[in-house]
Amino acid sequence: MNVQQIVLNSRPEGMPSLTNFSLTDASLAPIKAGEFLVKNLWMSVDPYMRGRMIDRKSYIAPFALGEVLEGGATGEIIESNHADFPVGAKVSSMNGWRSHYITDGSDHTLLPETPLCPSHFLGVLGMPGMTAWTGLNRIAELKEGETLFVSAASGAVGSVACQLGLLMGAKVVASVGSDEKAETLKAMGVEQVINYKTTDNLSAALLAAAPQGIDVYFENVGGEHLSAALDNMNDHGRIAVCGMISQYNDTIPTPGPSNLAYIIMKKLKIEGFIVFEHWAHYPEFAKQMGQWLASGQVKAEQTIYEGLEQAPNAFIGLFEGKNSGKMVVKLA
Repeated sequence: MNVQQIVLNSRPEGMPSLTNFSLTDASLAPIKAGEFLVKNLWMSVDPYMRGRMIDRKSYIAPFALGEVLEGGATGEIIESNHADFPVGAKVSSMNGWRSHYITDGSDHTLLPETPLCPSHFLGVLGMPGMTAWTGLNRIAELKEGETLFVSAASGAVGSVACQLGLLMGAKVVASVGSDEKAETLKAMGVEQVINYKTTDNLSAALLAAAPQGIDVYFENVGGEHLSAALDNMNDHGRIAVCGMISQYNDTIPTPGPSNLAYIIMKKLKIEGFIVFEHWAHYPEFAKQMGQWLASGQVKAEQTIYEGLEQAPNAFIGLFEGKNSGKMVVKLA
């Protein structure tokens, strides 16, 4: 069987480009006993993948040059010799960036029968949603009545963090990169939204949006956003560090904020986290999120590119601010 896949052609220097990726053809052998064939329906592109394109030690192994990339995907079983994975069942895996593949089911999860589109298991019901839930509940321990600041608030994680913050009774302040994204968040109930691209002083804008100060900062960006948050944090505030997308394409180290002394002066707690270390709590999260989605209390926003060949464009688009909500690629 002939299939298509995308390999890492070269390691990006700075912002990734299309030349770093190649769309290639491959051939799959017939399935063996205990195996099944998956046709991918949706795949995810996520900012963390940029770090895996650098040949360095990290919490997850770097991508190898000339090999198929990896990432979250949902697909349908179209042929099976495995009793636990029947034809027609939907599965989630980390075997994205390819049209089809054969597996023995290791590290695969059967998706429940649901009217929801399988793409949502890559977004609000998947790793991004779980990241937002973990950061607010388990890392920052957000409390009712507190003020929450979320950067990259229109992204896959940030948009969920904003909505969960509102559900938890917090006042939410968000930062985005366009007026259109700001209006989308306001429609979700976020009253204070800052367009950081049109403000000359992010710290002053944050003070105006939250004169009472910030109790919890959900950090997705780093750099100027972290500095502004530190300026405006209340005593004993908490910062859940999920990502620092502003630095992912830097070719030289970015200097840290000049106001780190506030960590001491304001008695702040700052904790970085990787969501996969908290995956034992996924059933609890999925139950809650499923209820919120069904009731309409959480909206699952997506930006969709169509066709495997568009996956590199979708990935690059993450760093150009082209996504609202979860960026996904529809393969079939």
